[in-house]
Amino acid sequence: MKKSSVKRLSLLLLVVGIVGCVNAQDASKINIVTTAVPFLRITPDARAGGMGDVGVATTPDANSNFWNLAKIPFTKNDNSVGATYTPWLHALGLNDVYFLSAAGYHKIDGINAIAASIRYFSLGNIQFTNENGDNLNSYNPYELGFDFGYTRKLGEKLGLGVSLRYISSSLANGASSNGVVYKTGTSVAGDISLFKNAPGENGEGISWGVALSNLGAKIGYTNDARNKDYIPANLGAGISYTSVPNESNRISFSLDVNKLLVPAAPVSNGDASAYSADSLAYRTQSVISSYFKSFKGGNQLQLLQGSLGIEYCYADQFFLRTGYHYEDASQGNLKYLTFGAGLKYNIVNIDLSYLVPSGGSGINQNPLSNTLRFGVTFDLNGGSDNTVSPATDPN
Repeated sequence: MKKSSVKRLSLLLLVVGIVGCVNAQDASKINIVTTAVPFLRITPDARAGGMGDVGVATTPDANSNFWNLAKIPFTKNDNSVGATYTPWLHALGLNDVYFLSAAGYHKIDGINAIAASIRYFSLGNIQFTNENGDNLNSYNPYELGFDFGYTRKLGEKLGLGVSLRYISSSLANGASSNGVVYKTGTSVAGDISLFKNAPGENGEGISWGVALSNLGAKIGYTNDARNKDYIPANLGAGISYTSVPNESNRISFSLDVNKLLVPAAPVSNGDASAYSADSLAYRTQSVISSYFKSFKGGNQLQLLQGSLGIEYCYADQFFLRTGYHYEDASQGNLKYLTFGAGLKYNIVNIDLSYLVPSGGSGINQNPLSNTLRFGVTFDLNGGSDNTVSPATDPN
């Protein structure tokens, strides 16, 4: 792979989020936490996308696999499937870069349920050229994640979920540079989550949840075992309050806080030998130790991402949503306001969301800025009784 091809690959990595940037005037204060396969943290559904990317403790649906699998036993329906299409970098006029997701669940009984989902991120077409600008070959990079999970009620209002995920990232498979041959990166990860449902029979009250996601092995794109990157392990916590003033109206307020369980890469202080040693230690430390190290050093509050979302429902058929997402300037400065709407007719749920940037510009701007997202969900049967009888209550 020639120099121009390397440049194109570098741009690709920038697009998918492996490289982060902030304003130059703050460069001395930043050390952005970066990971490989950041598509695993892209909000996959239009409903959550309309509420500022909240979902850990919101009412459950077919896309709960991503946010908190433990919510699924408390769904109203026994079976549901959904899919969402998300244009990517739409503001730049790109049509071949997009994110697709599909998810569904099946409730085995009043206590146990299984779920699966798939996420596909197309990164368009990359044309490789030599130093003279002559076309060599083209490549269609993509990333894929597939997971399967099991969840069950631990009590009438408490649920636990676990899932296993396969990850494939093909960014420059078969290309070579300076004798290094690139391959498809693969990894395996798991999630574990807990959810406490609201106490009211109609969903009224406070619900909360905690989710550990993408706990798994590093991923590499060469045969060099020392050159592997962390995947975006994450700790998410959420709380939601739902008010039901009457049979026709319902409104929910939700808050999520997320933190990557990935340490920041070392920064050079001018001492080349010390930086080399720190970089080696960063690359070779175990995944488990990296989770704990992510809590050490720096201002931990700056590493948190926050999302606030509101959802209003009328007659369980019409939905209006809005939300706000915050990220500190030291970690990318992605701040945005979202709006969304939903319509439920019979078994079909249609959701739309729109993202308005409110912080950052240029390379700092969100790839979904001024983008309309579309999702559809099918509830394949009527409502089911979510209560746990004394005879079957595991507690």
